[in-house]
Amino acid sequence: MLELPVVNKIPKETRVKKPDWLRVKLPIGKEYKHVRSLVDEYKLHTICQSGNCPNMGECWGAGTATFMILGNVCTRSCSFCAVKTGRPPEYDEDEPRRVAEAIRLMEVKHAVITSVNRDELKDRGAEIWYQTVVAVKEQSPTTTIETLIPDVRANWDALHRMIEGGQEVVSHNMETVEALYRKVRPQAKYARSLEQIKITKEAGKRTKSGIMVGLGETQDQVLKIMDDLVAHGCDVLTIGQYLRPTKHHLAVEDFIHPDVFAFYKEEGMKKGFDFVESGPLVRSSYHAERHL
Repeated sequence: MLELPVVNKIPKETRVKKPDWLRVKLPIGKEYKHVRSLVDEYKLHTICQSGNCPNMGECWGAGTATFMILGNVCTRSCSFCAVKTGRPPEYDEDEPRRVAEAIRLMEVKHAVITSVNRDELKDRGAEIWYQTVVAVKEQSPTTTIETLIPDVRANWDALHRMIEGGQEVVSHNMETVEALYRKVRPQAKYARSLEQIKITKEAGKRTKSGIMVGLGETQDQVLKIMDDLVAHGCDVLTIGQYLRPTKHHLAVEDFIHPDVFAFYKEEGMKKGFDFVESGPLVRSSYHAERHL
């Protein structure tokens, strides 16, 4: 194990400044304004905004964004996530066209698309997923697509529909180690998420997953989830620092040192991942084009 000073541990009920390695630039610039105007004009949702992503300035400044389909209200109540929880309204059947048109106008080379959980829908939103990918491919045939798909609750027919539109990469985030699932993802199941990745791989897709650290997990637990993911056919792994979006969400237990992230990357590559993106500000769609 990689030994580091215990200074990264955050005392209970203590507010501390984020370490220097977690500082990000404010969103500015011509490209940022251009992306924002297109998102507003086409009435689109992005996980960049809904999830309070710290990389929004960098990514939008580079002309990229992660689009979130099927609305911005989620049926899950994960204790780490800033996306609204509740009963979603009816989904917009015109959304696939608008997403595809925005991606074409942005001249995106690699598009990332995600969605909220729609557990109340019989098909989990699979048809809108399929139509969105197909529409993007029709309008931007040279654009590669990564779809970050939520837990389908073992509705494997829905999963197959979601991933048969022609996307190159299918991602499903594990989010955390097995021991913390009930605390972090109360409506999800560790084994079921692994099975979803396995079925996706068996369907011939390039598979990807992501986890957060700093929630109180141990290094052994992180190495264990790596083994589980490799065993279930996961090709790409992202590891990033958990940051508390509001006071109503889980508190940060540790600020993980960049050296530990480097250690995780090295260990992940040894275990058999094709690519590991590991760093304090890494998120599942951060620099997503690199592993293609």
